[in-house]
Amino acid sequence: MQAKDEEEYVEITIDLVGDSLVVQNIVPRGDSENTHNDVVRDEDSVADDDNQVVIQSNSETAYDHAATRTRRNMPGGSDRFPNGLEFMRINRLDGSSWAQIERRFDELADRFGILSKSHFGQCIGMRESKEFADQLFDALARPRGITSASLLKDELREFWEQITDESIDVRLETFFDMVDKDGDGQITEEEVKEIILLSASANKLSRIHHYAGEYAALIMEELDPENLGYIELYQLEELLQGSAQSNYLETDAESRVLSQLLSQKLKPIIEYNPIKRCYRWLTYFVADNWKRIWVIGIWLAICVCLFTWKFIQYKDRAVFKVTGYCVATAKGAAETLKFNMALILLPVCRNISTWLRSNTKLGVLVPYDDYINFHKVIAASIAIGVGVHAGAHLTCDFRRLINATDKEYEPMEPFFGQEQPKNYWWFIKGVEGWTGIVMVVLMAIAFTLAQRSLRRNRLSLPKILKRLTGFNAFWYSHHLFVIVYVLFVIHGYYLYLSKKWYKKTTWMYLVVPIFFYACERLLRLFRSEYQRVKILKVALYRGNVLALQMSRPHGFKYSSGQYIYLNCSIISPFEWHPFSITSTPRDDYLSVHIRILGDWTRELKRIFSEICQPPRINQSGLLRADIEQVNDKTKMPRLLVDGPYGAPAQDYKQYDVILLIGLGIGATPMISVLKAVLNDVQQYKEIENGMVKSGVRSNKSKHNAMKKAYFYWVTREQGSFEWFMDLMNEVAEKDNYGVIELHNYCTSVYEEGDARSAWITMLQSLYHAKHGVDIVSGTRVKTHFARPNWRHVFKHLARKHVNQRIGVFYCGAPVLNRELKQLSQDFSRKLTTKFDFHNENY
Repeated sequence: MQAKDEEEYVEITIDLVGDSLVVQNIVPRGDSENTHNDVVRDEDSVADDDNQVVIQSNSETAYDHAATRTRRNMPGGSDRFPNGLEFMRINRLDGSSWAQIERRFDELADRFGILSKSHFGQCIGMRESKEFADQLFDALARPRGITSASLLKDELREFWEQITDESIDVRLETFFDMVDKDGDGQITEEEVKEIILLSASANKLSRIHHYAGEYAALIMEELDPENLGYIELYQLEELLQGSAQSNYLETDAESRVLSQLLSQKLKPIIEYNPIKRCYRWLTYFVADNWKRIWVIGIWLAICVCLFTWKFIQYKDRAVFKVTGYCVATAKGAAETLKFNMALILLPVCRNISTWLRSNTKLGVLVPYDDYINFHKVIAASIAIGVGVHAGAHLTCDFRRLINATDKEYEPMEPFFGQEQPKNYWWFIKGVEGWTGIVMVVLMAIAFTLAQRSLRRNRLSLPKILKRLTGFNAFWYSHHLFVIVYVLFVIHGYYLYLSKKWYKKTTWMYLVVPIFFYACERLLRLFRSEYQRVKILKVALYRGNVLALQMSRPHGFKYSSGQYIYLNCSIISPFEWHPFSITSTPRDDYLSVHIRILGDWTRELKRIFSEICQPPRINQSGLLRADIEQVNDKTKMPRLLVDGPYGAPAQDYKQYDVILLIGLGIGATPMISVLKAVLNDVQQYKEIENGMVKSGVRSNKSKHNAMKKAYFYWVTREQGSFEWFMDLMNEVAEKDNYGVIELHNYCTSVYEEGDARSAWITMLQSLYHAKHGVDIVSGTRVKTHFARPNWRHVFKHLARKHVNQRIGVFYCGAPVLNRELKQLSQDFSRKLTTKFDFHNENY
């Protein structure tokens, strides 16, 4: 402890005994070791007796100050702040060091070796937090008497050492100095408001700007009950420590032991024997992909059999003597083309796959979630088949026919005519030739525009080419398949070497799949006209999300997690776009949340923006329209609905424990599942406790006894939480059995423990404790900062649900898909807890 008199400083060592502090030793110290000249209040309560001073507990203020002054001599600073208080945590993870800072200094400094304040943030690695870096610069420069807005390298080195000092006390004093701009050791309400605004800007939390004054007053009310008009360092530390502990999950001894055991089991095993290593990899691969393996295996076997059968058949014909293996290869490839052109239609028969998924047990054998991938695999095989078929004809057998002698050509006269072909034009001008060329061109267009980078306009192309790409181009080009199939049948009918109708088998392959697909499209058309919907509510939220609530068509049945297709005839009578259903089967309406990304959604937003009205004070959303508020003269756009269709999330009832993960708008399929789980649990518990009539009690077995549901929603923008604010509050209020755990993450906020988010953490903890509302999300659910540590999440679930199977359902950008899938596989292989990963196509 440091106390100050008129001439010198002393170091006082104290112990806590009962309700009193006992001073054990007093040692004089030099002025140079004192960093702050704060005066200890209530000094009259200190009495000296043989170098032992007893500070009575009735002076709480003196106790608080004494505790503050002994901070530097007390060990365990990191225990006071479990999450730390770091200025450069992110940069240290990136491997930042003084050598890197020095290189940046040399790049940014002027020719006199002086670094301006404007480049300070960039130099130390705070490029995205310039205002915060400027404030930090002032806090570091003020105690050193630096008044200019520039630094020499040696001064920057001192700054850097203080910023990266591992002592929690040094960090705390630096943090305090950032707020205490006048250096008087006291923080006023205005200074608190300024730092709140600064933290809100650094973390891209625009809503906090509007309430900065209210939050500053709340902090002063909490820390300055005597209305002195200021707070001091020890009070700020108390608030920091309280918020850190409230956000820090301490595990008991048993949990720590289990966690250590899990860590030991999850350690990668190094296998030096290459044979054993390959065997283990193969075992894991088969275990993780056996559904795909057997489906692909059967498909490949059929393709090989068809190719071989047709190859052998033509090897025994007279044409083989002229063209050799060329024609046999071309015909073998053509036979696989017929099969694949038929098969490629089945995965996109969505009504059939939805019915099979919902009404049969084939899901244990068939990977329904991979239907798009299987469609792509078949498309790739068609491209290969076309290449082999056309290549064999153009480079081999046509050339041999043109160059054949009269004697060699004589057996070919019944097929090609008495006049021998003289050049390639003879083949191209025929029906077989031009139909083949047109098909190849159309398929090449559709295949190219279906690529993800072109479909989502992610390539930097000239404006002219830019207009020829995007979802619309993909959609319309894919419907060229109608022309392709017509030409395919014609091409297969006018064959050179087959004249009998029953040997022209192209139509035989296609008739059944085309029939199913035609019925599929007719059903969609009929159902969309029959299932008319009426728009009830519209809301346009921050983050460019449009929420639509529509009337539920009569007889429209669906499961939580499924999706529908929407069509707006004003935009385009032909375009249909899929969106996850966010309402539940028990609701009397349909709702979807649409992220504005492409041309179609932007046009939909424009149409509704002309109709919507500004929100009321107690309503969320930037624009909204309820049907009763809309003027009679206002005409709502007509929407058509097609569906519902099966999706991975609808299989949540197969598990007692589920982990739902949504990235941004990818949370939409999980919202319906959460609502359904909440409703099912409430009804199940009522039935279980005998709280309903006996007639309902008999249906107990039909309800899902969900034991636990975990929902992790990771979003980049604070405004995104408005999308599902009502659901978050509903779960927090009605989940009396603790079945659902909600975890919101805002990645724009620096992780907990970073000095840039420390004030947000303090405010969040204080405001939630007092009002029960989170300042970031505006809901009852506290928001975590930065990205989740997914390995810790899986580890936590594995520890809590030993010997259980957990369903992991993810929807969002592909960037996280691989990591979650890998974690599911790793934990399932090495632990008794099994994780079944399901990915929603996004």
